[in-house]
Amino acid sequence: MQLGPYRLPNNVFVAPMAGVTDRPFRRLCRQLGAGYAVSEMAASNPRLWASVKTSRRLNHDGEAAPVAVQIAGADPAMMAQAARFNVDRGAQIIDINMGCPAKKVCDVAAGSALMANESLALQIVEAVVAAVDVPVTVKMRTGPTLAQRNAVTLARALESAGAAMIAVHGRSRACAFGGQAEYDTIALVKQAVRVPVVANGDIDSAAKAAFVLARTGADAVMIGRAAQGRPWIFREIDHFLRTGKLLAAPTLDEIRRVLRDHLVDHFAFYGDYAGPRIARKHIGWYIDGWFSQPAHGETGFAPKPAAALRLRDEINRAECPTVQLALLDDFLDHAHDQVEFH
Repeated sequence: MQLGPYRLPNNVFVAPMAGVTDRPFRRLCRQLGAGYAVSEMAASNPRLWASVKTSRRLNHDGEAAPVAVQIAGADPAMMAQAARFNVDRGAQIIDINMGCPAKKVCDVAAGSALMANESLALQIVEAVVAAVDVPVTVKMRTGPTLAQRNAVTLARALESAGAAMIAVHGRSRACAFGGQAEYDTIALVKQAVRVPVVANGDIDSAAKAAFVLARTGADAVMIGRAAQGRPWIFREIDHFLRTGKLLAAPTLDEIRRVLRDHLVDHFAFYGDYAGPRIARKHIGWYIDGWFSQPAHGETGFAPKPAAALRLRDEINRAECPTVQLALLDDFLDHAHDQVEFH
Protein backbone atom coordinates (compact mmCIF):
# COMPACT_ATOMS: atom_id res chain seq x y z
CA MET A 1 0.00 0.00 0.00
CA GLN A 2 1.00 3.63 -0.45
CA LEU A 3 1.70 5.97 2.48
CA GLY A 4 2.65 9.42 1.27
CA PRO A 5 5.68 8.96 -1.00
CA TYR A 6 6.41 5.50 0.39
CA ARG A 7 5.34 2.23 -1.19
CA LEU A 8 5.09 -0.26 1.67
CA PRO A 9 5.96 -3.91 0.88
CA ASN A 10 2.79 -5.26 2.49
CA ASN A 11 -0.12 -4.34 4.73
CA VAL A 12 0.96 -6.09 7.94
CA PHE A 13 2.27 -3.53 10.44
CA VAL A 14 3.94 -3.45 13.86
CA ALA A 15 1.93 -1.44 16.38
CA PRO A 16 3.81 1.11 18.51
CA MET A 17 4.14 -0.22 22.06
CA ALA A 18 5.88 1.72 24.82
CA GLY A 19 8.76 -0.27 26.25
CA VAL A 20 8.50 -2.89 23.50
CA THR A 21 8.95 -1.56 19.97
CA ASP A 22 12.48 -0.32 20.41
CA ARG A 23 14.86 -0.25 17.47
CA PRO A 24 16.10 -3.87 17.83
CA PHE A 25 12.53 -5.20 18.01
CA ARG A 26 11.35 -3.08 15.07
CA ARG A 27 14.25 -4.23 12.92
CA LEU A 28 13.58 -7.86 13.82
CA CYS A 29 9.89 -7.57 12.93
CA ARG A 30 10.73 -5.95 9.61
CA GLN A 31 13.20 -8.75 8.85
CA LEU A 32 10.47 -11.30 9.65
CA GLY A 33 7.88 -9.85 7.31
CA ALA A 34 6.38 -6.67 8.78
CA GLY A 35 5.81 -4.09 6.09
CA TYR A 36 5.90 -1.09 8.41
CA ALA A 37 6.84 -0.33 12.00
CA VAL A 38 6.17 2.64 14.27
CA SER A 39 8.44 3.52 17.17
CA GLU A 40 7.40 3.48 20.78
CA MET A 41 6.08 6.91 21.72
CA ALA A 42 8.57 9.74 22.23
CA ALA A 43 7.81 12.58 24.62
CA SER A 44 6.87 15.96 23.19
CA ASN A 45 8.29 17.80 26.22
CA PRO A 46 11.69 19.29 25.22
CA ARG A 47 12.96 18.90 28.79
CA LEU A 48 12.91 15.13 28.29
CA TRP A 49 14.72 15.00 24.95
CA ALA A 50 18.17 14.76 26.51
CA SER A 51 17.21 11.80 28.72
CA VAL A 52 18.75 8.41 28.04
CA LYS A 53 15.31 6.87 27.41
CA THR A 54 14.28 9.48 24.84
CA SER A 55 17.67 9.54 23.12
CA ARG A 56 17.41 5.78 22.61
CA ARG A 57 13.93 6.17 21.17
CA LEU A 58 15.32 8.69 18.68
CA ASN A 59 18.03 6.30 17.47
CA HIS A 60 17.06 4.94 14.05
CA ASP A 61 20.47 3.75 12.85
CA GLY A 62 20.14 0.92 10.36
CA GLU A 63 16.34 1.05 10.12
CA ALA A 64 14.64 0.52 6.80
CA ALA A 65 12.63 3.38 5.34
CA PRO A 66 10.21 4.77 6.12
CA VAL A 67 11.26 5.59 9.68
CA ALA A 68 8.07 6.34 11.63
CA VAL A 69 8.17 8.02 15.04
CA GLN A 70 5.20 8.30 17.35
CA ILE A 71 4.93 11.43 19.51
CA ALA A 72 2.65 11.98 22.49
CA GLY A 73 1.45 15.15 24.15
CA ALA A 74 -1.45 17.56 24.57
CA ASP A 75 0.00 20.91 23.57
CA PRO A 76 -0.24 21.74 19.83
CA ALA A 77 2.83 23.99 19.76
CA MET A 78 4.91 21.52 21.72
CA MET A 79 3.79 18.64 19.52
CA ALA A 80 4.72 20.64 16.42
CA GLN A 81 8.14 21.33 17.90
CA ALA A 82 8.58 17.65 18.74
CA ALA A 83 7.64 16.69 15.19
CA ARG A 84 10.27 19.05 13.74
CA PHE A 85 12.85 17.78 16.23
CA ASN A 86 12.26 14.16 15.18
CA VAL A 87 12.19 14.90 11.46
CA ASP A 88 15.52 16.70 11.81
CA ARG A 89 16.86 13.46 13.32
CA GLY A 90 15.68 11.12 10.64
CA ALA A 91 11.94 10.58 11.08
CA GLN A 92 10.21 10.20 7.72
CA ILE A 93 6.69 9.83 9.12
CA ILE A 94 5.23 11.31 12.31
CA ASP A 95 2.51 9.39 14.13
CA ILE A 96 0.35 11.10 16.76
CA ASN A 97 -0.65 9.04 19.76
CA MET A 98 -4.38 9.27 20.47
CA GLY A 99 -4.67 5.64 21.47
CA CYS A 100 -2.63 4.97 24.61
CA PRO A 101 -4.96 4.29 27.59
CA ALA A 102 -2.20 4.36 30.23
CA LYS A 103 -3.17 6.44 33.25
CA LYS A 104 0.07 8.45 33.35
CA VAL A 105 -0.46 9.44 29.70
CA CYS A 106 -4.16 10.19 29.96
CA ASP A 107 -3.70 12.13 33.21
CA VAL A 108 -1.87 14.81 31.24
CA ALA A 109 -4.66 14.85 28.61
CA ALA A 110 -2.53 12.98 26.05
CA GLY A 111 -2.97 9.61 24.35
CA SER A 112 -6.55 8.37 24.16
CA ALA A 113 -7.66 11.19 26.49
CA LEU A 114 -7.47 13.45 23.42
CA MET A 115 -10.49 11.69 21.95
CA ALA A 116 -12.65 13.35 24.60
CA ASN A 117 -11.44 16.76 23.42
CA GLU A 118 -12.00 16.73 19.66
CA SER A 119 -11.13 20.40 19.28
CA LEU A 120 -7.71 19.93 20.89
CA ALA A 121 -7.08 16.74 18.93
CA LEU A 122 -7.79 18.60 15.71
CA GLN A 123 -5.54 21.51 16.70
CA ILE A 124 -2.67 19.11 17.37
CA VAL A 125 -2.93 17.43 13.98
CA GLU A 126 -3.21 20.80 12.22
CA ALA A 127 -0.14 22.11 14.05
CA VAL A 128 1.97 19.04 13.34
CA VAL A 129 0.95 18.88 9.66
CA ALA A 130 1.89 22.54 9.27
CA ALA A 131 5.23 22.00 11.03
CA VAL A 132 6.72 19.18 8.97
CA ASP A 133 6.94 18.18 5.34
CA VAL A 134 6.40 14.45 5.94
CA PRO A 135 3.23 12.34 6.23
CA VAL A 136 1.45 12.69 9.56
CA THR A 137 -0.60 9.74 10.79
CA VAL A 138 -2.82 9.14 13.83
CA LYS A 139 -3.41 6.09 16.00
CA MET A 140 -6.61 6.24 18.03
CA ARG A 141 -9.34 4.16 19.64
CA THR A 142 -13.08 3.91 19.09
CA GLY A 143 -13.79 6.70 21.58
CA PRO A 144 -13.54 7.70 25.24
CA THR A 145 -16.10 5.08 26.35
CA LEU A 146 -18.33 2.45 24.79
CA ALA A 147 -21.18 4.94 24.94
CA GLN A 148 -19.08 7.69 23.33
CA ARG A 149 -17.66 6.14 20.20
CA ASN A 150 -16.65 9.23 18.25
CA ALA A 151 -13.98 7.64 16.05
CA VAL A 152 -15.93 8.26 12.85
CA THR A 153 -16.53 11.96 13.54
CA LEU A 154 -12.96 12.47 14.68
CA ALA A 155 -11.49 10.55 11.74
CA ARG A 156 -13.31 12.80 9.27
CA ALA A 157 -11.97 15.89 11.03
CA LEU A 158 -8.42 14.52 11.21
CA GLU A 159 -8.46 13.67 7.51
CA SER A 160 -9.53 17.24 6.76
CA ALA A 161 -6.69 18.47 8.99
CA GLY A 162 -4.17 16.57 6.88
CA ALA A 163 -3.79 13.12 8.47
CA ALA A 164 -2.34 10.75 5.86
CA MET A 165 -3.41 7.50 7.56
CA ILE A 166 -5.53 6.54 10.57
CA ALA A 167 -5.04 3.42 12.69
CA VAL A 168 -7.94 2.40 14.95
CA HIS A 169 -7.71 0.06 17.92
CA GLY A 170 -11.12 -1.55 18.33
CA ARG A 171 -11.53 -0.61 21.98
CA SER A 172 -12.49 2.56 23.81
CA ARG A 173 -10.16 4.32 26.21
CA ALA A 174 -12.28 3.02 29.11
CA CYS A 175 -11.81 -0.57 27.91
CA ALA A 176 -8.01 -0.31 28.08
CA PHE A 177 -6.99 -3.84 26.98
CA GLY A 178 -9.88 -5.69 28.57
CA GLY A 179 -12.62 -7.62 26.85
CA GLN A 180 -12.58 -8.17 23.12
CA ALA A 181 -11.86 -5.69 20.35
CA GLU A 182 -14.80 -4.80 18.12
CA TYR A 183 -14.39 -4.10 14.45
CA ASP A 184 -17.67 -2.51 13.40
CA THR A 185 -16.44 0.95 14.39
CA ILE A 186 -13.30 0.45 12.32
CA ALA A 187 -15.49 -0.47 9.35
CA LEU A 188 -17.46 2.76 9.80
CA VAL A 189 -14.23 4.78 9.93
CA LYS A 190 -13.07 3.14 6.71
CA GLN A 191 -16.35 4.07 5.02
CA ALA A 192 -16.08 7.65 6.26
CA VAL A 193 -12.60 8.63 5.04
CA ARG A 194 -10.48 8.35 1.90
CA VAL A 195 -7.08 7.96 3.53
CA PRO A 196 -5.80 4.47 4.41
CA VAL A 197 -7.28 2.94 7.56
CA VAL A 198 -5.45 0.36 9.68
CA ALA A 199 -7.29 -2.13 11.89
CA ASN A 200 -5.76 -2.97 15.28
CA GLY A 201 -6.79 -5.08 18.25
CA ASP A 202 -6.71 -8.81 19.10
CA ILE A 203 -5.20 -9.86 15.77
CA ASP A 204 -3.19 -12.91 16.77
CA SER A 205 -3.16 -15.22 13.74
CA ALA A 206 -3.24 -15.27 9.96
CA ALA A 207 -6.88 -16.32 9.97
CA LYS A 208 -7.83 -13.52 12.35
CA ALA A 209 -6.02 -10.96 10.20
CA ALA A 210 -7.92 -12.09 7.12
CA PHE A 211 -11.20 -12.00 9.04
CA VAL A 212 -10.56 -8.47 10.32
CA LEU A 213 -9.63 -7.15 6.88
CA ALA A 214 -12.80 -8.66 5.42
CA ARG A 215 -14.97 -7.42 8.28
CA THR A 216 -13.65 -3.84 8.30
CA GLY A 217 -12.55 -3.23 4.73
CA ALA A 218 -9.38 -1.77 6.24
CA ASP A 219 -6.28 -1.29 4.14
CA ALA A 220 -3.93 -2.94 6.63
CA VAL A 221 -3.71 -4.69 9.96
CA MET A 222 -1.52 -3.68 12.89
CA ILE A 223 -0.16 -6.31 15.28
CA GLY A 224 0.82 -5.48 18.85
CA ARG A 225 0.83 -7.88 21.78
CA ALA A 226 0.60 -11.00 19.59
CA ALA A 227 4.09 -10.25 18.25
CA GLN A 228 5.67 -10.38 21.70
CA GLY A 229 7.65 -13.61 21.69
CA ARG A 230 6.29 -14.44 18.20
CA PRO A 231 7.87 -11.94 15.80
CA TRP A 232 7.48 -14.41 12.92
CA ILE A 233 3.72 -13.76 13.06
CA PHE A 234 4.21 -11.01 10.45
CA ARG A 235 5.48 -13.35 7.74
CA GLU A 236 2.79 -15.88 8.63
CA ILE A 237 0.04 -13.28 8.15
CA ASP A 238 1.61 -11.80 5.02
CA HIS A 239 2.01 -15.23 3.44
CA PHE A 240 -1.59 -16.19 4.18
CA LEU A 241 -2.98 -12.91 2.86
CA ARG A 242 -0.99 -13.29 -0.37
CA THR A 243 -1.47 -17.00 -1.02
CA GLY A 244 -4.37 -18.21 1.10
CA LYS A 245 -2.05 -20.87 2.50
CA LEU A 246 -0.70 -21.28 6.01
CA LEU A 247 3.03 -21.02 6.44
CA ALA A 248 4.84 -23.76 8.35
CA ALA A 249 5.72 -22.85 11.92
CA PRO A 250 9.39 -21.99 12.58
CA THR A 251 11.63 -24.85 13.56
CA LEU A 252 13.40 -24.98 16.89
CA ASP A 253 16.69 -24.16 15.14
CA GLU A 254 15.18 -21.09 13.50
CA ILE A 255 13.65 -19.93 16.76
CA ARG A 256 17.11 -20.19 18.28
CA ARG A 257 18.63 -18.05 15.52
CA VAL A 258 15.88 -15.44 15.78
CA LEU A 259 16.18 -15.21 19.54
CA ARG A 260 19.97 -14.99 19.48
CA ASP A 261 20.02 -12.35 16.74
CA HIS A 262 17.44 -10.32 18.61
CA LEU A 263 19.37 -10.46 21.86
CA VAL A 264 22.74 -9.65 20.31
CA ASP A 265 21.24 -6.56 18.67
CA HIS A 266 19.40 -5.73 21.90
CA PHE A 267 22.56 -5.92 24.04
CA ALA A 268 24.52 -3.81 21.56
CA PHE A 269 21.77 -1.19 21.68
CA TYR A 270 21.25 -1.01 25.46
CA GLY A 271 24.69 -1.97 26.77
CA ASP A 272 25.86 -4.54 29.29
CA TYR A 273 23.99 -3.11 32.28
CA ALA A 274 20.55 -2.12 30.97
CA GLY A 275 20.53 -4.72 28.19
CA PRO A 276 20.02 -7.87 30.30
CA ARG A 277 17.49 -6.19 32.56
CA ILE A 278 15.34 -4.97 29.68
CA ALA A 279 15.81 -8.28 27.85
CA ARG A 280 14.12 -10.24 30.65
CA LYS A 281 10.62 -9.36 29.46
CA HIS A 282 11.42 -10.21 25.83
CA ILE A 283 12.91 -13.57 26.81
CA GLY A 284 9.87 -14.23 29.00
CA TRP A 285 7.60 -13.60 26.03
CA TYR A 286 9.64 -16.02 23.93
CA ILE A 287 9.35 -18.63 26.66
CA ASP A 288 5.58 -18.08 26.64
CA GLY A 289 5.23 -18.04 22.87
CA TRP A 290 8.17 -19.53 21.01
CA PHE A 291 7.15 -23.12 21.74
CA SER A 292 3.40 -22.63 21.45
CA GLN A 293 1.67 -25.18 19.24
CA PRO A 294 0.82 -23.74 15.82
CA ALA A 295 -2.90 -23.13 15.47
CA HIS A 296 -3.00 -24.85 12.08
CA GLY A 297 -2.00 -28.24 13.42
CA GLU A 298 1.64 -28.51 12.38
CA THR A 299 3.95 -30.45 14.65
CA GLY A 300 4.51 -28.30 17.70
CA PHE A 301 6.52 -28.34 20.88
CA ALA A 302 6.21 -26.77 24.30
CA PRO A 303 8.66 -26.40 27.18
CA LYS A 304 7.96 -28.64 30.13
CA PRO A 305 6.48 -26.44 32.87
CA ALA A 306 9.28 -27.08 35.36
CA ALA A 307 11.95 -26.42 32.74
CA ALA A 308 10.26 -23.19 31.61
CA LEU A 309 9.95 -21.91 35.18
CA ARG A 310 13.57 -22.76 35.94
CA LEU A 311 14.81 -21.03 32.79
CA ARG A 312 12.72 -17.91 33.46
CA ASP A 313 14.04 -17.71 37.03
CA GLU A 314 17.65 -18.09 35.90
CA ILE A 315 17.22 -15.49 33.14
CA ASN A 316 15.69 -13.00 35.60
CA ARG A 317 18.62 -13.41 37.99
CA ALA A 318 21.29 -13.08 35.29
CA GLU A 319 22.86 -9.63 35.14
CA CYS A 320 25.12 -9.78 32.11
CA PRO A 321 24.53 -10.59 28.42
CA THR A 322 26.93 -13.52 28.24
CA VAL A 323 25.18 -15.31 31.11
CA GLN A 324 21.72 -14.88 29.59
CA LEU A 325 22.94 -16.12 26.21
CA ALA A 326 24.71 -19.08 27.84
CA LEU A 327 21.55 -20.03 29.73
CA LEU A 328 19.50 -19.99 26.54
CA ASP A 329 22.15 -21.93 24.63
CA ASP A 330 22.27 -24.57 27.33
CA PHE A 331 18.49 -24.87 27.37
CA LEU A 332 18.28 -25.24 23.61
CA ASP A 333 21.30 -27.56 23.42
CA HIS A 334 19.30 -29.95 25.57
CA ALA A 335 15.92 -29.17 24.03
CA HIS A 336 14.90 -32.81 23.72
CA ASP A 337 15.22 -33.14 27.48
CA GLN A 338 13.44 -29.85 28.19
CA VAL A 339 10.72 -29.84 25.55
CA GLU A 340 7.62 -31.94 24.93
CA PHE A 341 6.96 -32.55 21.22
CA HIS A 342 3.43 -33.16 19.98
